[in-house]
Amino acid sequence: MTPPPRLDIRMADLEALLERAKVGPLSEADYQTLKAALATLGYLTELLEDRTTTLQRLRHLLFGARTETTRTVCAPATTPEASVGTAAEAAGPASEESSPAGPRAGHGRNGARAYGGARQVAVPHATLHAEDRCPECIKGKVYPQREPAFLVRVVGQAPLGATVYALERFRCNLCGEVFTADTPAGVGPEKYDASAGSMIALLKYGSGVPFHRLEQLQGSLGIPLPAATQWEIVAEVAATLQPAYAELIRQAAQGEVLHNDDTAATILALRRNPGETEPPAEDAARTGVFTSAIVATQAGQEIALFFTGRQHAGENLADVLKQRAAALGPPIQMCDALARNAPEDFQVILANCLAHARRQFVEVAPHFPAECRYVLETLAEVYRHEALARTQGLSPQDRLAFHQAQSGPRMEQLETWLTAQIAERRVEPNSGLGKAIAYVQKHWGPLTRFLQVPGAPLDNNVCERALKKAILHRKNALFFQTERGAHVADVCMSLIYTCQRCRADPFHYLTALQTHAAALTAAPQDWLPWNYRATRERGG
Repeated sequence: MTPPPRLDIRMADLEALLERAKVGPLSEADYQTLKAALATLGYLTELLEDRTTTLQRLRHLLFGARTETTRTVCAPATTPEASVGTAAEAAGPASEESSPAGPRAGHGRNGARAYGGARQVAVPHATLHAEDRCPECIKGKVYPQREPAFLVRVVGQAPLGATVYALERFRCNLCGEVFTADTPAGVGPEKYDASAGSMIALLKYGSGVPFHRLEQLQGSLGIPLPAATQWEIVAEVAATLQPAYAELIRQAAQGEVLHNDDTAATILALRRNPGETEPPAEDAARTGVFTSAIVATQAGQEIALFFTGRQHAGENLADVLKQRAAALGPPIQMCDALARNAPEDFQVILANCLAHARRQFVEVAPHFPAECRYVLETLAEVYRHEALARTQGLSPQDRLAFHQAQSGPRMEQLETWLTAQIAERRVEPNSGLGKAIAYVQKHWGPLTRFLQVPGAPLDNNVCERALKKAILHRKNALFFQTERGAHVADVCMSLIYTCQRCRADPFHYLTALQTHAAALTAAPQDWLPWNYRATRERGG
């Protein structure tokens, strides 16, 4: 199936074309338009008849890849007003890792030093030693180089390996006593090592590999690992990790900035039976299930927390803030403008996501290209200033002063422009653009908190990225069977994603917590992703 050439035409224009077809022959332009419409209808019919066509693929084939960069959202500027601001093409909100230096190479090749988790083998030269005569010129001497020559050898293996130890046995022919060889040093009596639990948790809750899929893979490689056994292992691992999870919650409560948001989830045990017309009395006010993500910045470290259940993101944040020290002032809370994201019982410095406000204009840009281009280019300048502040490593106070000097005037111009669109009746309030303007005006204070409070972020992108962990699990596993299963996922995902945000090795970390379970229970504050290695080195 070859997709027809793209032709943008409104439904009203098609209806007008049909009316012209009633009264006389079609012009060449009308004929080509009608031909393209029929070709599109035939193409869609063929796609829908193909069972392999998904809704996502259909959208991609018809409309192309979706992006939110200004140069793809808006047509080139054609009016002086639309070209106000930067002359450069404005990109969308920069991700946290982006920088003004440009895109990464992206060639996919990694040097030997990138393989930090690989087994390192030193290979000495077969014939030469330090200060030996040079075999080439005979006169000189050879000396070792500071950098060896590296050779990387990547091999395939099962996600979980196994070793079968055949312990030799002897039996007395007179008394019948059996003598078995001792287990090799370092090999415990347990069938599943602590590292096995770490790998299963990483595959399931870090990479979204369902238990049954891993069972099939392991079985095909001759190392069977039933799905039920996998669940038993990770449930036991989560119980061991519980003190670290509770400590992360306590640490997050003391954070300077807390991001939060939620996404839909499914717990089968909380669903109503088909015959029930009303939910149980205790759930009468709430029937939905959600996974909330909270990302807190505390003492220069990022802590990611996940909670799955009936509660919304704001209610889960309120539970976390119950452990906040009374001497600390209210934290900065970053979220979108939904009322359910704010904790009702705790005072916070509310900041709203600028990326959500920007998206309001992205969605209506095809209908109001000039006006939306002005807004998007203004916000792009703000994000460029943010990237520059991050590159220079400015302190929160210096970053605030920098934004006030550079971004403040542009945001003031934007506020004046938005007010004029409504006050001077340039925009219909009930139109898409009018609603986007109303959204920004209603939440202008929280949206510009980065111009008022040191350390206030621009957007909630860090929390949106954290929620992708839960969305990946939902996409592959579809649901949780019970609330306990959801809690196990919350514990594992929280520790795994916190490790990733702190650039710690989650596999090594989870294994260390299991092998030092008693020390973890006694002093969980010493076994966090950013300090557990130091604790191990000093014999904690």
